[in-house]
Amino acid sequence: MKNFPRLLILSALCLALSTSCSKSKPLTPAAGGQTDVSNATREQLEQAIADRDQLILLTSDIQQSLDEIAELENMVSVDASELPDQRTQIRTRMANLRILLEQRRSKLDSLERELSKSSLYNSSMEKTIKGLRAQIDKQAAEITRLTGELSEARNTIATQSTQIDSLSTTVQTVSRERDAAVKESVDLSNELNTCYVCVGSSKELKEHKILESGFLRKTKIMAGDFDQNYFSKKDKRTLISLPLHSKKAKVLTKQAAAYVIENVKGQKVLKITNPEKFWNLTNYLVIQID
Repeated sequence: MKNFPRLLILSALCLALSTSCSKSKPLTPAAGGQTDVSNATREQLEQAIADRDQLILLTSDIQQSLDEIAELENMVSVDASELPDQRTQIRTRMANLRILLEQRRSKLDSLERELSKSSLYNSSMEKTIKGLRAQIDKQAAEITRLTGELSEARNTIATQSTQIDSLSTTVQTVSRERDAAVKESVDLSNELNTCYVCVGSSKELKEHKILESGFLRKTKIMAGDFDQNYFSKKDKRTLISLPLHSKKAKVLTKQAAAYVIENVKGQKVLKITNPEKFWNLTNYLVIQID
């Protein structure tokens, strides 16, 4: 199929190539309306050979176009994964090829006009030219199709990029919201597990208004505006043992019976045996040492 146009051209002109080159014999119509090439002048034969060469060259150019279109079609089919500059290169090659096809169409039209004036022009040449024109039209249509596919692929990629950007933004938003929720949960958990501890002598506790007592008065713990800064913040989950650095110690706040005060090397140490129960009544722990 690739060599069909070339064979048509050679068949159409083989009679002219095999004819002797007469200089001045007038042309006379042969049977069936065809011109007898034996009566053609040398100039007419030379012109016929030149026209034949142009047709052969044009056929070769059209064949190259077929090869290039096949290559472009393969590039377009995998273009979705290519870089933008490569897609630009493909579009440029398509535009250049479309220009070449138009130039070849114009050249073929011009050659047909010249041949139609020649007495050597016959139905075989006419058929060959029509075949070449059909091939050019088909190639132009193929270029248009590939251009459309490339544009569609570009639009698809642009849409996918937008979707990816949107999804990325959504993921980032969700991640931020998740991190904020986790932080809020951690902060809340820390707050719920925060306890306040102070250890001091009777005098120190009174100075900070944590302990109130007097003659014939009932001792009160944190009854008024006590000094909050005197307390140390602790974590209920990790506060299991508390060295008191004293030989005497007693718990003044209302803690559940979930602790023991032991002697460790002559010093009192508070050990919490059940943290959840120990802190059930209050988050404050006041220990008096004297």
